[in-house]
Amino acid sequence: MAKQIEKQFKIVAPGGQATPSPPLGPALGANGINPGQFITAFNERTKELNGKAVTCLITVFNDRSFDFEIKSSPAAALIKEAAGIEKGSGEPQTIIASITMDQCRAIAEEKLEDLNAPTVDSAALMIAGTARSMGVEVTGS
Repeated sequence: MAKQIEKQFKIVAPGGQATPSPPLGPALGANGINPGQFITAFNERTKELNGKAVTCLITVFNDRSFDFEIKSSPAAALIKEAAGIEKGSGEPQTIIASITMDQCRAIAEEKLEDLNAPTVDSAALMIAGTARSMGVEVTGS
């Protein structure tokens, strides 16, 4: 008989460098997962990402076992890295940095399997929209 799924939730943690300290440890414990066991497995599977923010979808089963799926980094984190900024603009319509459409395509290629887009070009347009909402201008075509 298949295991019964009790809950699913997402976390964002640094690849290969996660620790059971807050906010990650309490979030795992509140959902019935042993933080030490999860952190060990997570760090092992993400060691090549070395500190890059990684989204993780965790499935908890009724017998307190769990499974997790590693997703790509959030689009905003990849845009901030490409633009060389710490955070997005806090003011609407304020441009604080710029990236090229080629950089948007590169980000889209990295995130394509996690996006709801049929082609890399349409995914690049989604990334460009996220960049604009962060105050990052997209140049080029």
